[in-house]
Amino acid sequence: MRMSTYAVSASALIAAPPQRVYGVIADYHQGHPLIIPRPPFVALVVEQGGIGAGTVIRVQMHVLGQRQGFRSVVTEPEPGRVLVETNDNGSVTTFTVEPRAEGRHAYVTISTAMPRRAGLIGTLERWFVTRLLRPTYGRELGQLATVAGAAS
Repeated sequence: MRMSTYAVSASALIAAPPQRVYGVIADYHQGHPLIIPRPPFVALVVEQGGIGAGTVIRVQMHVLGQRQGFRSVVTEPEPGRVLVETNDNGSVTTFTVEPRAEGRHAYVTISTAMPRRAGLIGTLERWFVTRLLRPTYGRELGQLATVAGAAS
């Protein structure tokens, strides 16, 4: 039986070439650590690889007064366009970069699909996670625009 999921996402048009934007996202040594909003993110540690597919990271977040961690494996179903972090907590975060304005800009979407728990706990969890992640992703997209724009 397949578990039900819910998703939280945010998108933004970034005034930088898609390949540069994607390069920042895929670089877990230099680029990606600069775009994750602190808080709620506390740390991002590369365990293996560091650029795109095959990268393994450990992430720490501070949520509701508690530090929470998870491990993610990075894949690139469409290198240069789609990067996916599959977490050991059951969630999957996808970064999609689409060219706009004849390749001068990138339209970026960050979307996380999470397992849906049943009952009142599940409803409360979805409400809280949506209200935490959507603005966090908005900040992340803003930081991505700054970092990718500065890389020119």
